[in-house]
Amino acid sequence: MASGSSLLSQEHFLCSVCLDVFTDPVTIPCGHNFCKSCITQCWDSNEECRCPNCNELFNTRLEPRVNHFIREMTFQLRESMRVEASSCPDQQYTTPGEVPCDICTGTKVKALKSCLVCLASYCETHLEPHQKVTGLKRHQLIDPVENLEDRICKKHYQPLDLFCKMEQVCVCQFCTESDHKLHPVVPLKGEYEEKKIQLGKKEAEVQQMIQQRQLKIQEVKQSVEISKEDADREIAHSVQVFTVLMSSIERIQAELIDMIKENQKKTEKQAKGFIEELELEIRELKKKSTELEQLSQIKEHLHLLQSFSSLNTPPHTKNWTKVSVHQPSYVGTVRTAVEQLEQTVRKEMEKLCEAELKRVQQYEVAVTLDPDTANPYLVLSDDGKQVYCGNIYNNLPDNPERFSQFVHVLGKQSFSSGRFYFEVMVKEKTDWTLGVVRESVNRKGEVLLRPKDGFWTTWLRNGIGACLSVTEKIQKVGVFVDYEEGLVYFYDVDAVAQIYSFTGCNFTERLYPFFSPDLTDGGKNSAPLIISPVNKVG
Repeated sequence: MASGSSLLSQEHFLCSVCLDVFTDPVTIPCGHNFCKSCITQCWDSNEECRCPNCNELFNTRLEPRVNHFIREMTFQLRESMRVEASSCPDQQYTTPGEVPCDICTGTKVKALKSCLVCLASYCETHLEPHQKVTGLKRHQLIDPVENLEDRICKKHYQPLDLFCKMEQVCVCQFCTESDHKLHPVVPLKGEYEEKKIQLGKKEAEVQQMIQQRQLKIQEVKQSVEISKEDADREIAHSVQVFTVLMSSIERIQAELIDMIKENQKKTEKQAKGFIEELELEIRELKKKSTELEQLSQIKEHLHLLQSFSSLNTPPHTKNWTKVSVHQPSYVGTVRTAVEQLEQTVRKEMEKLCEAELKRVQQYEVAVTLDPDTANPYLVLSDDGKQVYCGNIYNNLPDNPERFSQFVHVLGKQSFSSGRFYFEVMVKEKTDWTLGVVRESVNRKGEVLLRPKDGFWTTWLRNGIGACLSVTEKIQKVGVFVDYEEGLVYFYDVDAVAQIYSFTGCNFTERLYPFFSPDLTDGGKNSAPLIISPVNKVG
């Protein structure tokens, strides 16, 4: 520790501006001493040249002269402080990340405190004046920190020890008397504690967000795994189906080729028999020709006449005029083979449709009718599951959601993502329309049921469906939508068959289930559309 005399020396050799031991001490005309940089900066920042201690005004600015005596004394004082610091076993030298003492020369000692007035950090030895000297005791000391200039008000050069609640900035005492005069201010410590609480809450929120995202990562990974399992299962299924189809194609093709070849063999065998028979007759005819030629050369009359009757008998031959090789007809042969293949494909398609319908039924959603959208001629059941066209106009509010011109109604539920499926009973009806529509469809004027205008539907008119690919009487229709994939599929549930589909749709709005029981047609079409629970296939 420093002796009493050294403490006295330190107090006498402190600059009243920076409150530190003189650096390059100079004396001004009134006799007071300052660090050269301190007095220069002081006069540069003011229009008048005054003494910071006695406030004496100097008409002309004189260049401060170095005080060699004080300079020598401060040098000896600093050297004494350095030696004393090096002899103290409790002093710790700085390591990376720690704040060094600003006074120590050579090897820096770890700072114990930082002064917000002096804007310097001090080790235990150099902190002693702040603990002993009366003027320095009033300085605000804090745990050692770097960048002390950031803790001083740039306008008033005072410690930032208050916090403005209105502008959310740190201010000094003089700021509260000027720019922040009417603003609510609190001590830094109070705001610090409040901000710590806020930071704790924010940290908890961030941790919760991290956990949510970690769970989302697990969810995404699980989705990828499920997708991979589905893909592998679909690949295996497709390989199985196409293996069956290719096997059927190869079998039917082989049977077709064998049949054609067998017919060709029969034709060749028949032709061969004809040729052998003809060749035999040719040999007999040639033999007869030779005999006739020999007989014609006989010159003795009696001999010729006696031989003529026996040689003139015609040889035994077949009449080949109407004989021909039978040409097998291949008309319908390939078509018949393709029909056999078609039957095989149809059976496989039935299996695929059954598996497909079973899969989409897993996305069943509860759908009820929305009375606020129903045309005034429609009658809805209390449970919102049935609708038919009545013959009486109901006096209902003409709200924007209601269809005013056509007997349409929407479901209450809407969908903007994912997959959904519902089924509707159309039994005993001759006219109906079902599907999905986007939220912004026209509900007041003319409605065109086409995708361009936001309608993805299938319908039946007088027992004939313009959009249906089957002609059998449909009892129940299933509607499936995959929003992201842009798919709308319609199924004949009882026949386990797809009846129509829309693909490549670009959905950008919410989708609503769409129902139209159509007009009663004199009672022929008075049966209701019924949203029915799904009885899963299989």
